[in-house]
Amino acid sequence: MESAFAVLAEPTRRAMLHLLATSERSVGELERHLRMPQPSVSKHLRLLREAGFVESRVDAQRRVYRLRPERLMEVDSWLEPFRRFWSAHVDALERHLDRQLDRTEREPAPKRRTTRPRTKGRKR
Repeated sequence: MESAFAVLAEPTRRAMLHLLATSERSVGELERHLRMPQPSVSKHLRLLREAGFVESRVDAQRRVYRLRPERLMEVDSWLEPFRRFWSAHVDALERHLDRQLDRTEREPAPKRRTTRPRTKGRKR
């Protein structure tokens, strides 16, 4: 799993996965979307392919890439215990905020102190 996180740590590769999540794309399409030169795009795609996140097929004169969701599902499974941890904390925060809101709705609003407008040249 460590190598998967190393691959996903790079922002360009995450952007590529995001683009491939919507549809298959050629190297040229990825170049245009990411505004990167072809050698850089190819390097990142090679790493994603070797890590099992994408696969490619040849379509006439171009290579088309698509997402392989299985590898992302492995990462998702690894994250599950942490998601439960945060979910419990977020639920507790939501309950706390709801209690605070209920309290403020029941209590009258405090009177606000009005201040006089300042005049130029006068210091307080």
